[in-house]
Amino acid sequence: MRRIFAQFLKELSQFQRDRLTVALAFLLPLAVLLIYGYAIRLEAKNIPLSIQDFDNSQLSRSYVDRIFASQQFVSAPLLDNDPTLAIDRGIAKATLVIPPDFSRTIKDNDSIEVQVLVDGTDVNNARVIQNGIRATTQFFLNSDNLLPNRPRPQVVAEVRLWFNPGREEAFYIVPGIFGVILWVFPSMLAAIATVREKEQGTIVQIYASDLSAAEWLLGKELAYIAIGIGEALITLVVAALLFGIRIQGDPTPLLVGTIVFLAAAVAFGLFVGVRFISFLLIGGDFGDVTLAANQVLLQFLNISAHALDGFAFAAEALVGQAFGRRSVARLRRGAILASVWALTIVVLMACAFALWGGTIIDLMAK
Repeated sequence: MRRIFAQFLKELSQFQRDRLTVALAFLLPLAVLLIYGYAIRLEAKNIPLSIQDFDNSQLSRSYVDRIFASQQFVSAPLLDNDPTLAIDRGIAKATLVIPPDFSRTIKDNDSIEVQVLVDGTDVNNARVIQNGIRATTQFFLNSDNLLPNRPRPQVVAEVRLWFNPGREEAFYIVPGIFGVILWVFPSMLAAIATVREKEQGTIVQIYASDLSAAEWLLGKELAYIAIGIGEALITLVVAALLFGIRIQGDPTPLLVGTIVFLAAAVAFGLFVGVRFISFLLIGGDFGDVTLAANQVLLQFLNISAHALDGFAFAAEALVGQAFGRRSVARLRRGAILASVWALTIVVLMACAFALWGGTIIDLMAK
């Protein structure tokens, strides 16, 4: 245990001396937090919506059919006749409650309110749900000639936001970024530190010592878990100061889960770093020419992959549009266009590599 603790202190000492690593550990997570917290926006569709229809009349069923005919919502079950239970369990993003006198009130030429309970944690979804239901309600009134000359329409959708009544987008984005930061950066730092041991030659000292491989890895694991805890604390403080994010309830599950999560992330980073060292040690036996040729081939593969990725994304978009419009002709046309363009680019790249491959390799080798 003393040797593991000594390895732990040695890792922290090396980490502290390397300014670049310190910057990667603490400045990059903050940059990611700010970028995602302020800039990211999401598109919402296929929103699960549960219905509680107390009226159960032909007119109320027609209204519900209009809601789902917009293809913006999908039906979600209503649990135990409780309009809030499906939202609490994450099964539905909203619940539409139709009162028992819906049909009679409309036939009496009076106004009536339907209640819409919306999960406000995802602000974009909440906004889409609110606007979608109100727009569909307006369309329902127009199509069924239920718009008499009155300042207030006969059916009014009253929206109530749950969990995030102020519709703060940071309450939805920032907690998710917390998990991203704790996975990406501790694992990356652990992998970099492991590979750097080989590059700087300090791993020879480990070979010469009586420290076992398990003790060496465990010392690194504990060191970068401690660094990850520091990143987590800084992220929580910045999230509280800039975005108003607070821990609600018992913090014990969050603390325990964070440590377990960090342990898995750092272990993954150590695995990547150790495998990379093994690759270098084994690859070195093949000679410099073989390693250089392998790197050139990898660069060719990366260039080809990046050149064809754009057509793959375009094909996904075209196929998605065709599927949404239920158009087989658009689907076929999009698939053919993407395939033809991709094949054309592949042929041109193959010709370029065949004609000027030597020149390209010389440029890469310089």
